[in-house]
Amino acid sequence: MSYALEVKDLQKSFGGVAVTQNVSLQVMPGERRLIIGPNGAGKTTLFAQITGDIKPDSGSITLFGKEMTSQPIHARAHLGMSRTYQIITLFPKDTLAHNVVLALLGVSQRKKQIFSSMKLTDQMYDQALEFLDHVGLKNQAYRKVTEISYGEQRRVEIAIALAQNPQVLLLDEPLAGLSKDERVMVADLINSISKEKAIVMIEHDMETALAFAEKILVLQYGKVIVDGDRDTVINDPKVQEVYLGH
Repeated sequence: MSYALEVKDLQKSFGGVAVTQNVSLQVMPGERRLIIGPNGAGKTTLFAQITGDIKPDSGSITLFGKEMTSQPIHARAHLGMSRTYQIITLFPKDTLAHNVVLALLGVSQRKKQIFSSMKLTDQMYDQALEFLDHVGLKNQAYRKVTEISYGEQRRVEIAIALAQNPQVLLLDEPLAGLSKDERVMVADLINSISKEKAIVMIEHDMETALAFAEKILVLQYGKVIVDGDRDTVINDPKVQEVYLGH
């Protein structure tokens, strides 16, 4: 079986400062993978290179065996990759449903025709309601983003990512800024995502993250210092010294 996602020797520098240094990562279909490291370790920059937001200086990225290193974001989305962001990227003045419909339009390849067919538009809204129902927000589908809580906005972002029908889903600190109750709700939502989808997550809530992950990659100063299963990583002296402060 081929990898869902494979990153080989990824390098990226800004102004002479290396933010990823020969980073390699392999993710199997359906795998739950965690990326951790101190602030400034290069985690989000690594995500940005994988999804096409930033072009790496060297190295390669393949998605289900297809070379993606130089492909634009939409090409990766069509092949089954989606992500959420550390900073919420919703359209605040639009309704929750319309935000999800826009995501559906982005992967439908029918942007030019979509608004010429009211029936198709209705189908899109029906689909949007299904995804919002999955994250527990169907009853708020026609409220504006500005009218819901921050935790609910996080759930909308996950609904949008799922609406793109990804086989590889990248979650960038999905629990950041949430209350204890909101963290539990979003964590439960993430755990409910189909096991057919591979999930790669950056997260600082270690209790939730460690319960989620099958394998963990640890970054420091843009370098991989350890990559393995939970027990291997937790008991690694370098991780305890660098990340856990032991």
